[in-house]
Amino acid sequence: MEQRRMGRTGAPVSALTLGTRAIAAVAERDVEDAVRLVHDALDRGITAVDVSDADGAGLAEDVVGAALGAALGAALGPALGDRRDDVFLTVRFGDAADRDPPHHGNGRRWMFRAVERSLQRLGTDVIDLYQPAHPDPATSLDETLDALADLVTQGKIRAFGIPGFPAEELVEAQWLRSGGKSASATHVPYSITTRTAERTTFPVARRFGLGVLAAAPLAGGWLAGAYRNGTVQPRSPRALEAPHAYDIGAPANRRKLDVADRLGRLADESGLTLLELAVGFALTHPDVSSVVIGPRTVSHVDAYVQASEVVLDDELLDAIDGIVPPGTHVLEGDTGVALPGLSRERLRGRVLAR
Repeated sequence: MEQRRMGRTGAPVSALTLGTRAIAAVAERDVEDAVRLVHDALDRGITAVDVSDADGAGLAEDVVGAALGAALGAALGPALGDRRDDVFLTVRFGDAADRDPPHHGNGRRWMFRAVERSLQRLGTDVIDLYQPAHPDPATSLDETLDALADLVTQGKIRAFGIPGFPAEELVEAQWLRSGGKSASATHVPYSITTRTAERTTFPVARRFGLGVLAAAPLAGGWLAGAYRNGTVQPRSPRALEAPHAYDIGAPANRRKLDVADRLGRLADESGLTLLELAVGFALTHPDVSSVVIGPRTVSHVDAYVQASEVVLDDELLDAIDGIVPPGTHVLEGDTGVALPGLSRERLRGRVLAR
């Protein structure tokens, strides 16, 4: 598989990064199956793994640790030798890790506990890239950046990043840490139906040499191929978790369904699957370091790896632009973070009293 670079860290990463949300769901049924799934991805040339400490309340980290050969995770499944040095390991923190209210957020107090928990589960002494899962309005960005820089000094992480939306925080982060240890990467949702990063995050990442992890290339499953006009409501684990977000009868989702159908027809005409079109599109952008995928089965891994080899020509990219123009999105909610400035209170001039 093609090897790229994670921004100015210079670290090599595969074009695809293995995400672990789906792997946590597999592990809840059968841990050994989950470990084998990670092994299969590594065997197919994927050299980057992105895990959230909240995936399965830490279960995903246990699985990855076992798959990489950690002695700690040996009881979870078969470990095929020590593979830690072969993998660029990314960990995201900040989402609720369990039901304990203090166990979330981007502040120093929780961050220092969270990184220790992750290191133990993963069976490693250092994380290659550590970054918050989301912006945290309750914590100052300066506090978060200082704490992350301290973790680099302590040798517990090699580099850190921050979320790429809103993009102005990326700029602020570079100014706040000017002359010191600064963020060297970011992550942001990016797909054909969510192209906002092209006019927000990507220019900033290019300006400061940040690596970019592009998440959700299939738009949460909408571009996997099942969502087409005239079909019955597709069923999937995500649709069961959030039925309102996938209800094809909802007015907002009708727009997304129509776009998915047009893209599906374009893929058919081009001799591609919609998954290949979607993953190939995300990999085409020159500012993307790696695209995060979420396979649940070995066949899913195979499909993603095949898609990573697809090259989209200018004519096909122009056709995609005609369906979803560059820098735009189909639904605001898919861009990652709800902006306070777009809240109903702000838009109507009724700022709530503190």
